[in-house]
Amino acid sequence: MHLMPPRLPPRAMSRLRRLVRRLRRDTAAITVVELAVSMPFLMLMALGSMEMVNLGILHVRLNQLAISVADNASRAKQSVVGGAPMFREYDVNQVFTGAALSVEDLNFATNGRVILSSLETNSSGGQWIHWQRCWGNKAYASRYGVEGTGATGTSFAGMGLAGNKITVESPYAIMFVEIAYQYKPLFFGSLFKSKLIHKDAAMYVRDDRDLTQIYNPSPTATVASC
Repeated sequence: MHLMPPRLPPRAMSRLRRLVRRLRRDTAAITVVELAVSMPFLMLMALGSMEMVNLGILHVRLNQLAISVADNASRAKQSVVGGAPMFREYDVNQVFTGAALSVEDLNFATNGRVILSSLETNSSGGQWIHWQRCWGNKAYASRYGVEGTGATGTSFAGMGLAGNKITVESPYAIMFVEIAYQYKPLFFGSLFKSKLIHKDAAMYVRDDRDLTQIYNPSPTATVASC
């Protein structure tokens, strides 16, 4: 014997048919469905745009940091009665302290490196990196030469990228700054790779300065050696 499924009352069947017809004609949920489908792509575009903006702002800030360090180092000096002003280890540390304050939100001391070089001329008239001072714990060496490069002869072409070398004329000096910073993406580590960002800046030393050395009079300051 076969059991027949229970049948709905005529009034309930009529209501069910009307509900089915109404749902078939209803298009109010199409926007919700489209939004649900497109949301992953919208989120990807929004976060990607934020990542690109953050990277662009970072490039500007690091460029300004390089210019600021070069400018401040070119101005710093200690006046001396009857002699040329001195440039001291204290002045170097003050320049780096100002740099640290301007990028303290970037954790620059851990992820970055500032290299300050004094580009001068040697006794032969060639280009010479007289001294270098550094700040930041990122392992990074100058791309253009270490302290003492070009001390003799004229083979050292100067500092900067090939085809755009910076050179100085005697008896002046240029404060050449190199910035290296390890960029870490905010969102898309696999799409935006972590990379090392480089920035350079150079400024002529303002006014007169004793270029024979960096002085460290008492009380002495810590040497920011490289």
